[in-house]
Amino acid sequence: MRIETIAVHSGRQVDEATGAVTAPLHLSTTFQRDADGGFRRGFEYSRDDNPNRRSLEICLAALEGGATAVAFSSGMAAISASIEALRLEHPGRLVLPQDMYFGVRSFLTDTAFGRSLETIVVDMADPDAVEVACRDGEPGIVWIETPSNPLVSIVDVAAVTAIAKTAGFAAVVDNTWATPVLQRPFEHGVDVIVHSLTKYIGGHSDVMAGAAIVREAGPHLDELRAIQRHRGVLASAFDSWMGLRGIATLPVRMRAHSASALSVARFLEGHPAVARVHYPGLASHPGHEIASRQMSEFGGMVSFEVRGGRDEAMTVAAALSIFTRATSLGGNHSLVEHRESVEGPATSASESLLRLSIGLEHVGDLIADLVQALSELSEQAG
Repeated sequence: MRIETIAVHSGRQVDEATGAVTAPLHLSTTFQRDADGGFRRGFEYSRDDNPNRRSLEICLAALEGGATAVAFSSGMAAISASIEALRLEHPGRLVLPQDMYFGVRSFLTDTAFGRSLETIVVDMADPDAVEVACRDGEPGIVWIETPSNPLVSIVDVAAVTAIAKTAGFAAVVDNTWATPVLQRPFEHGVDVIVHSLTKYIGGHSDVMAGAAIVREAGPHLDELRAIQRHRGVLASAFDSWMGLRGIATLPVRMRAHSASALSVARFLEGHPAVARVHYPGLASHPGHEIASRQMSEFGGMVSFEVRGGRDEAMTVAAALSIFTRATSLGGNHSLVEHRESVEGPATSASESLLRLSIGLEHVGDLIADLVQALSELSEQAG
């Protein structure tokens, strides 16, 4: 089945008790034993398994083309659990990209487990740098994020994964920004894909969940399940139900996000108050050729740098009326955020950079909003 059909049907079935086409929400924490003490229905206690979470995991695995998905309470829960689980088989260093989600950096510096890891940060656009990082010591994990947060950088998944595999490293891709609609990392041999379901998969800024999808079963899958169950970092029944609801429209939404983002990026690239635009759909983007090979479209995230610095960027953000000033991304409404002020000194974002999450409003209205906001800089200069 094609991905649109998988998104609508996988993990779902007509409710046998009522005939409901949409699955009911199962909030029960415990389930009845059979007379012989067994659980023929397959559920015992909601921390161990839940009908809604099981449906979500089945659908996510089908979407990515993996063996199994494990749904967690947040994207960071999925990320940290994946690193910990993979270290059973790959205890060596963690190779990271220069530009990546700030939550990963915080996990590595703010937790005892994170600080215990040997990490090395490389420019993953340079295959030689990745090869050198994987050369010495015990094989570990290569962490790939593409497109990256917040600079929308592109990593060649096939090339980096091949280097990792040759060195005996596990390869992980954070596919949150592309989703399985736009990018298929398992086709390039990666071991694990992680998602913040809070973003595009939930799609409406009303779900908090994450997931790790494994290409093949193994000790890391068993450990992921153990972490999910015994630490209780599992996706709730309600968030699982909402996540599955969001997936049904994911293919249509991602294409709409991508089309509007490309139009916005082209507009910004031609605006005199904009110094630089980060969007892989532009021919000027250094990762455009690679993105064109490994993505079907270029996603809904655009970052741009205004001419000036922090004050000018804040002026533009404050003047926007359709874009909401808020953290996160991937919802149906457009967001703007000044990442440097959020992330602090460790950020890869410049003071002049604004990150846009392009929503589902009419793209003409979004561009008009940017026109009037950027005009504030011209008025100040005058």
